[in-house]
Amino acid sequence: MMSRSYTNLLDLAEGNFAALGPASGGARRRSGSFGMKRMSRVMTVPGTLSELDGEDESEPAATNSVASDVPSSVSGERLLVVSNQLPIVARRRPDGRGWSFSWDDDSLLLQLRDGIPDEMEVLFVGGVRADIPLAEQDEVSQALYDRFRCVAVFLPESLHDRFYHSFCKRQLWPLFHYMLPFASSASTATSSSSSSSSSAPPAGNGRFDRGSWEAYVLANKFFFEKVVEVINPEDDYVWVHDYHLMALPTFLRRRFNRLRIGFFLHSPFPSSEIYRTLPVREEILKALLNCDLIGFHTFDYARHFLSCCSRMLGIEYQSKRGYIGLEYFGRTVGIKIMPVGIHMDQLQAVLCLPDRQWRVSELQQQFEGKTVLLGVDDMDIFKGINLKLLAFENMLRTHPKWQGRAVLVQIAKPVRGKGKDLEAIEAEIRESYNRINGEFGRSGYSPVVFIDRDVSSVEKSAYYTIAECVVVTAVRDGMNLTPYEYIVCRQGTPRSESSSEVTGPKKSMLVVSEFIGCSPSLSGAIRVNPWNVEATAEAMNEAISLSDQEKQLRHEKHYRYVSTHDVAYWSKSFIQDLERACKDHFRRTCWGIGLGFGFRVVALDPHFTKLNMDSIVMAYERSESRAIFLDYDGTLVPQTSINKTPSSEVLRIINTLCSDKRNIVFIVSGRGRDKLGEWFSSCPKLGIAAEHGYFLRYRLSF
Repeated sequence: MMSRSYTNLLDLAEGNFAALGPASGGARRRSGSFGMKRMSRVMTVPGTLSELDGEDESEPAATNSVASDVPSSVSGERLLVVSNQLPIVARRRPDGRGWSFSWDDDSLLLQLRDGIPDEMEVLFVGGVRADIPLAEQDEVSQALYDRFRCVAVFLPESLHDRFYHSFCKRQLWPLFHYMLPFASSASTATSSSSSSSSSAPPAGNGRFDRGSWEAYVLANKFFFEKVVEVINPEDDYVWVHDYHLMALPTFLRRRFNRLRIGFFLHSPFPSSEIYRTLPVREEILKALLNCDLIGFHTFDYARHFLSCCSRMLGIEYQSKRGYIGLEYFGRTVGIKIMPVGIHMDQLQAVLCLPDRQWRVSELQQQFEGKTVLLGVDDMDIFKGINLKLLAFENMLRTHPKWQGRAVLVQIAKPVRGKGKDLEAIEAEIRESYNRINGEFGRSGYSPVVFIDRDVSSVEKSAYYTIAECVVVTAVRDGMNLTPYEYIVCRQGTPRSESSSEVTGPKKSMLVVSEFIGCSPSLSGAIRVNPWNVEATAEAMNEAISLSDQEKQLRHEKHYRYVSTHDVAYWSKSFIQDLERACKDHFRRTCWGIGLGFGFRVVALDPHFTKLNMDSIVMAYERSESRAIFLDYDGTLVPQTSINKTPSSEVLRIINTLCSDKRNIVFIVSGRGRDKLGEWFSSCPKLGIAAEHGYFLRYRLSF
């Protein structure tokens, strides 16, 4: 009987479900429908998009070979970077006519280009962070492709709400951060904004919703269709990013069996005990295994993924010469462990700005004679801001010497999402810092300076520069680059040094949660369990009490790592491993088999030939001496059978084989000798290798 959690990918691809909800007159339609032009899959002239070639999309896609697809005329290898959002900032022009676009310099996707070989062209595929009206989508798509080599994906509004707000942010994101929906009304900090469609589930419904899952799969198909429009399957690499697009590899692998696909997860991957609660756990794992390389920030995240594959799919990993891989139907799926870094050049450019040096002087004057501890976080339920405040309060109480001297500056970047949990956290934070300032504050001294507004990169770098210690107490975070940015800002640049900045040896201190991705790479940081408020308070005291020499040594160690393991190093390393993982793609014979998320590609050696039953029978009849080895479970009796006793028909066939003097027949099994001997007592000529061959029974003559 088909499991209820099974979803047929082909049905979803046709949209045969109510994921879109009731039709809305204001909803955006699927790009390419209703007579609209779409970008052709085949590029005819670099920089120019040809008209649709008129292929019949109703015909089923070829699944057995990429040779069925018309190759692109674009020569050379390209990298298609696919993510939920493009690294583009879109703004409506002041006159209201049209849009202006610019690169988002803070986007990791844009920064990763620094590690890509110069000869490899990079295309971006993703959504636009703006509500583009349906009538303008064609023009915007063309402009983004011509000017930025970006392929825009436009989702209908109701689909986007169910895909992003309902499934990604209310189900996947909390689950990957170890938060289970214990109550159907349990709200999350990432509930949909006020602009969400009324057809979306009620805000805060954190339990699994099949309609949201179907919308997630359909949205991934929209991304797939845009990739197909520009892909050259024999030359291109595809790099998919983050949990929004975990179903995409199955669509790509089904259409292009030998396509080179990489995936990187920027969030944590939970332990198997948490992940197994997801009703579509196998579907997502199988979709990811259609990649050639899967990347994680830390060993723990990779270990959890491998554990899930082992426990839920029965697939074990192998480690050879430093590389970890999963054997999946003849293909080796590589596992990459590489934490992302920061963009050194961009941050150092900020350090050289005159406005930044002026801001540093202003902050040094404001906090003169004070020891500044700094926190920089999003206003998020997982960032542990209130735990940090409680630890700071505990430090002031248990170490009175810091009263009047230590200041905690907490920058909390506002988020768009709202929910009951987030509102409760904000109220708790507000109550905590008001209490601390009321108890320990005095004229001219506020122990906690709370900044709950957007802070520019210049101002943030100035705070980093004057802070003696940065404290990160997130209870769960995929990576968190705040410590890296702090270290670089404390180092400064030769050009940025002025009378307003500290000269001489550089020093810094870090107190970081053991539950964030950057923690393992910062061996000189003081790691804490943020839930242990007393221990975190002692860590804060230790960090600002250490000698300058110790702070300098730790800073130098951290800076060497951060400066050499930047975002370019990360992307270069990933692409190199992806190339290595795909080196045998066009040497092997591939067959695509299975339906829905059970689809996979079976890769075989080119010399592999299928067994022919007639040939086997002829060889059997001609031979004068035969050795026949039979497994027991799964061969003579069904693997799922409760009654493991061999049937009378099995015993009859075995005795028939044994009666032929040209045959030597053995049962080879891990089962015990006593049980096998009892079951096959009526087969005296049968050889038995019990307990994996440790015990043998065979009579040489009868």
